[in-house]
Amino acid sequence: MIKVENLSKAFGAKVAVDDVSFTVERGEILGFLGPNGAGKSTTMRMITGYIPPTAGVAYVGDHDITENPIEAKRLIGYLPESAPLYTDMTVEGFLGFCAEVRGISGADKAKAIDRAIEMCFLEQVRHQSVDTLSKGYRHRTCFAQSIIHDPDILVMDEPTDGLDPNQKHEMRMLIRRMGQSKAIIFSTHILEEVEAACTRAIIIDQGKVVANGTPDELKAKSELADSYVVCVSGAEAGVVRDKLGTIVQAAKVTLVNDKAPNIVARVFPKKGGANGELGQAIFDTASQNNWKVSEIKQEEGRLDDVFRNITLSETETK
Repeated sequence: MIKVENLSKAFGAKVAVDDVSFTVERGEILGFLGPNGAGKSTTMRMITGYIPPTAGVAYVGDHDITENPIEAKRLIGYLPESAPLYTDMTVEGFLGFCAEVRGISGADKAKAIDRAIEMCFLEQVRHQSVDTLSKGYRHRTCFAQSIIHDPDILVMDEPTDGLDPNQKHEMRMLIRRMGQSKAIIFSTHILEEVEAACTRAIIIDQGKVVANGTPDELKAKSELADSYVVCVSGAEAGVVRDKLGTIVQAAKVTLVNDKAPNIVARVFPKKGGANGELGQAIFDTASQNNWKVSEIKQEEGRLDDVFRNITLSETETK
């Protein structure tokens, strides 16, 4: 549904997006992840035809967004960052205007408005003027305009910006439901958004794609992935570290908490090691030394760890 090939954008001497390529198919929700200023919004604007690329091409459906912008844009619902609203209109009036711009009229327009209002939980402010809405309701209204024509493709820039925790949860659930039948790409710098809503994620830094995979695949790149956290009592911290360090399957041991009574250690596996064997060996070592074990937990890896390591290492090499 979306195919980006070698997309680049330069503003004078500043290269904001540098040779970016990826695809998004129907049924996929792609999280576009990166630090502020990484090139996320610029890429979104090129995909939607808001600004032209310096090089490369973006296909929406089968249409080149630069060569066939009208046909391509018919397929897109776009939620830009800080989306503008006509504040003198009511919510219903604004959505009706957006429907007409999309060529929807008569009974179909009324159905489209009702559907968007219901999906975005706007019923209680339906007849309210936009300028009286809270930031959260304004954002929901902006989201509603992006789906008014039931597009096959959704492109969203920071879709949960300004929402409270409950509203964020509702928005993520809505994105996940729509993602079953649409191709969705949304940008964010909030890591929990990726795990909550995305089937795949791309990390972009300084205009370049530096990682691409499912949330689980990205977490597996974490240094913490497959390590074990063990909490014991009845021993000194140094002894716990040294004894665990003798385990054949262990690459290294670090102390998370070295203050008695509960000593917490992290045991990292050797590359290609058998993780189940490491967990059993930790338990056996604790038993042999008469430690009381209150927890042994295997880590699956953390996106924040991967994000920080990738973006910092990329920054350091440029």
